Amino acid sequence: MVVSLKNISKTFNGVYALRDVSIDFPAGKVVALIGENGAGKSTLMNILSGVYPDYEGELLYKGKSVRFQRPRDAQDQGIAIIHQELNLIPHLSVVENIFLGRELVTTWGALDRTEMKAIAKKLLARLKLTLNLDAPVSQLKVGECQLIEIAKALLVESDVVIMDEPTSAISESEVYALYDIIRDLKASGTTVIYISHKMKEIFTLADEYVVLRDGQLVRQGQIAEVDEQQLVNMMVGRALGERTKCPCRTTEEKVLQVHNLSLTHPEKDAMLLDQVSFALCKGEILGIFGLMGAGRTELLETLFGLRGKPALGDFTFDGEGTPFFSSPNEALRCGLALVPEDRKSDGLVLGMDVRSNLSLSVLSSLETLGVLADVQEKELCQQYVDRLRIKAANDQQQVGSLSGGNQQKVVLAKYLATHPKVLMLDEPTRGIDVYAKGEIYDLIREQATAGLGVIVVSSELPELFAIADRLLVMCDGRITQEFKTEEATEEAILQAALPDK
Repeated sequence: MVVSLKNISKTFNGVYALRDVSIDFPAGKVVALIGENGAGKSTLMNILSGVYPDYEGELLYKGKSVRFQRPRDAQDQGIAIIHQELNLIPHLSVVENIFLGRELVTTWGALDRTEMKAIAKKLLARLKLTLNLDAPVSQLKVGECQLIEIAKALLVESDVVIMDEPTSAISESEVYALYDIIRDLKASGTTVIYISHKMKEIFTLADEYVVLRDGQLVRQGQIAEVDEQQLVNMMVGRALGERTKCPCRTTEEKVLQVHNLSLTHPEKDAMLLDQVSFALCKGEILGIFGLMGAGRTELLETLFGLRGKPALGDFTFDGEGTPFFSSPNEALRCGLALVPEDRKSDGLVLGMDVRSNLSLSVLSSLETLGVLADVQEKELCQQYVDRLRIKAANDQQQVGSLSGGNQQKVVLAKYLATHPKVLMLDEPTRGIDVYAKGEIYDLIREQATAGLGVIVVSSELPELFAIADRLLVMCDGRITQEFKTEEATEEAILQAALPDK
């Protein structure tokens, strides 16, 4: 065994995140690490990768007892980790991020930028990605940044590579490129610990599985000996009832109309959005699908007033013609809310508690003469914690310590507290487990049933089929086709999402 964890326990503020966990990871195998958000997967990997040096139990690496004091210790011993949450320096360039801490120098001690760029270009080519290596990563999309995280891990030959939801924000073609890389790593004898909630990926790649639940080991075994339903039941500790799509309850009353929306690219002679036209009715869930770079996020950000540069076209909101919103404050004031794709960077203040995060969007309604009404804030928080079934010790718990599903619920609560007429959600279930996904779907349906117009951008077609009444497909900043969900097929949608040859 290349890695053996013996009776590992870890607590935070007296609460067990891991309790007496023992797992063996064999060399040259792909091992899927599975569990709901909050099951202890990330804590376990943070111990293995040196992020958490304090824990009970023993870690054996290549037969020797070790206790890494920092991530660099684990890296130097041949353990690499690809974090789901981006771990990049925004103002540094692509190549600088890839080589951060492992810079190459010339004989004279200067940075060997030519060699670093050549290596970075080859790494990104393996991932089917072409980028300006000198561009700061702050200018890149989430999916592109995730591929840079993967490239960083591939820079140094490792005996163990941990991948935490590596496909949560990348396109289908890039997923297949990653599959090839994982198979190459396995063939070379590298152990891959693969954390994912996507069952298709697990059954495609994994040799073995490990299931955690509530910080404890449920079972470890061969992937060929189980099916998807058995794994899900192990994860949640109960049979997961099938959720059926609620019948469409849309009205004919349009709450939002966009006609010929166009937006030029800020840096090159191209269109980010090109004559986009669509309408949204009250009580309707409108799904938007497209490959990376299709313009889906740019569309939501433009409607929400985040793009700054004035957009061309006509806009009608809640029955009134109006210019496109110039700021998020204006959008929220008028009744348009956006749950962003990257919840940790754009939706939450991780160092603040649940109550403070939830009330951020409505502080002006909770103050009198500049003084925050503490009782009203607490009541508001409790209302949405109960309504959205947010699992937290109390409203003073730091939001950064919550599971991904509960963090997403806090973001959702923050914007529902503004009482929007239209709710837009960008990849609302990225990186959360199968049970939490179902809860988010139910919450989205509840808002539509209450009369909200809802727009959902997702890269997962099964998700859109499960919740959307109608589907739009985007490619190269344009809407290429519209479908009624019950009449759509995956093949037809993917064909509409592909650029013209």
